[in-house]
Amino acid sequence: MQSLPLLTIITFLPILGMFLVLFFPKNNEKLIKIFTLVITSVQVVVAGLIWSMYDYSLGGIFSRESFQFVEKVSWINISGISWLGTIKIDYFVGIDGLSAPMVLLTALICFIATLSSWNISHSLKGYFAMFLLLDAGMMGVFVSLDFFLFYVFWELMLLPMYFLIGIWGGPRKEYAAIKFFIYTLFGSVFILLAMIGLYLSVQEVGADGTKVFTFNMLSMMDPKLYTATGILSPLNPSNLRFIAWLGLFVGFAIKIPMFPFHTWLPDAHVEAPTPISVILAGVLLKMGTYGILRINYPIFPEITQQLAWWIAFFGMVNIVYGALVAMAQKDFKKLIAYSSVSHMGFVMLGMASLNSAGISGAILQMFNHGTITAMLFLIVGVIYDRAHTRGLYEFGGLANQMPVYTGFVTVAFFAAIGLPGLSGFISEAFVFLGAFSVDSIRTITVISTLGILLGAGYMLWTLQRVYLGELNPKWSTLKDLDFREYAMLVPLTVIVLLLGVFPSIMLDLMNSSVNTMVDFIIKNQPLFSNLTH
Repeated sequence: MQSLPLLTIITFLPILGMFLVLFFPKNNEKLIKIFTLVITSVQVVVAGLIWSMYDYSLGGIFSRESFQFVEKVSWINISGISWLGTIKIDYFVGIDGLSAPMVLLTALICFIATLSSWNISHSLKGYFAMFLLLDAGMMGVFVSLDFFLFYVFWELMLLPMYFLIGIWGGPRKEYAAIKFFIYTLFGSVFILLAMIGLYLSVQEVGADGTKVFTFNMLSMMDPKLYTATGILSPLNPSNLRFIAWLGLFVGFAIKIPMFPFHTWLPDAHVEAPTPISVILAGVLLKMGTYGILRINYPIFPEITQQLAWWIAFFGMVNIVYGALVAMAQKDFKKLIAYSSVSHMGFVMLGMASLNSAGISGAILQMFNHGTITAMLFLIVGVIYDRAHTRGLYEFGGLANQMPVYTGFVTVAFFAAIGLPGLSGFISEAFVFLGAFSVDSIRTITVISTLGILLGAGYMLWTLQRVYLGELNPKWSTLKDLDFREYAMLVPLTVIVLLLGVFPSIMLDLMNSSVNTMVDFIIKNQPLFSNLTH
């Protein structure tokens, strides 16, 4: 089984499915839906195989031997282009403890979102074609180890998400789609410039013994492979490495989204159809923090140390600001959108600790937030499908009419608050444990705990206003969950409960790689910094 190209299968299976969907008769909506569900189901099975065969003892982030399920073949190899010599780009994929949880999360969320897409009522062929293309783009980002390949998948997501919001969204869908596209494309420009700078600064030995420039991200993590004249080389003292780090950080921070680049998110969430909101919050936001961990941290470790305080500061701003704005919302979906801004701040705070507890908590929070926020958006979608409104002041007493649905709501709300026994508690506890142990960000960490209190405030207030008390007679005919909605919510609920009582399932997956990253950045007082003196 190890010999199978599992990462290629899990990444390109949706693209194959997209092309096949385009040949289906457009009036056979049931066939299109079932076929897409089969594709995403197979993805989940492949993700399960990857998880079952993953070797927890292997760890590392900067050597090929530390990655698993590696596939590497020459993709583009052009020689004789002026002073550049040979342009060498590889199809290079593999996973470690940073990316494996994200691969599992992407497969799961895309399967759940497919079930949620059953209510899409028009242009189904186009919708599911774009849906599957988005699926492939997200998966490709998490498995890529060649920076050029990473960037191709990163940009590939823009097109389908733009159309999925702009065509199948709400009343202000065009505005939300364009805003999302412009913000993300703006950040992508910085990522592209930094990628080119790194390419022109790193050389590896080719098969014929000659040195060639490379997009290999693992080579970019090795200070010995930088050229003395490279514009981003630590051997060439300048502020360009600092600027490149900032450029990459801004590009990834827009996707998180980090304050003040967050304003595209509420519009996109409110206007996007429910399954796209699930993918947006469940997977897409994690690509920003993943990019920082995969690229900024190990390629620019000395700059990461210098700016860790600022990462923590902006994480604190996200936490408190997002929670305060969420508390002021009257639209159910917008409240959940701003809660995502707040909870992604916990990820940034854990990352800024630069220790194993904090970074493990951050990665676990990425996974947990993906499952919890998916539940929350599905919950909003269930009630919107029935009532055709999301106004928090328009409901009341829904627990009397929809008791099973309210049970799932309660689990999701208390997981988002961070109740012990549910998955949200463990990841936030690790984040605070790691961050509080660092003197320089201890005050920021203490202030960030306000996010827990504010989160409890707006979640409990929403639970009381919408679900408790006397039933509003207007909603006396609403029906409880159907089979499809059970199929969406039960798997997520099981994961939230399981990781709440047995988090080592996920922590063991990432532990070795996280420890290696921390050793590389901190304990070795990075080699990059030593070479500049």
